[in-house]
Amino acid sequence: MALTPEQLKNIDDAGKGFLVIRRPPPEMRNRLDINFRVEGQSVFIYEIRPNWRNSDEKKESPLAKATYVQTTNRWKIYWMRADLKWHGYEPDPEVNSITDFFKIVHEDAWGCFWG
Repeated sequence: MALTPEQLKNIDDAGKGFLVIRRPPPEMRNRLDINFRVEGQSVFIYEIRPNWRNSDEKKESPLAKATYVQTTNRWKIYWMRADLKWHGYEPDPEVNSITDFFKIVHEDAWGCFWG
């Protein structure tokens, strides 16, 4: 089942608030930027950098993912490990709202998202 229009608005509002805090200054964004997107039931936060072989091409690297579970009305949190696989975020594996997800990624108390 697709996310509702209300859920999509909440994601957009929370994501834009997150970007206001976490995005690099405008003068750096051609070398490093971050963004978020919705795919199905999941919200992805990713880093954008120039491709090292061709700086005209941009490369996206995923940092965090939240997947909505309708049966529990909660969001499961994942982080991308060095093995390039998604792993459950053990300190807080689930949250009640997408705002909580963005807050956890921003604070990164365990150094999983930002290193």
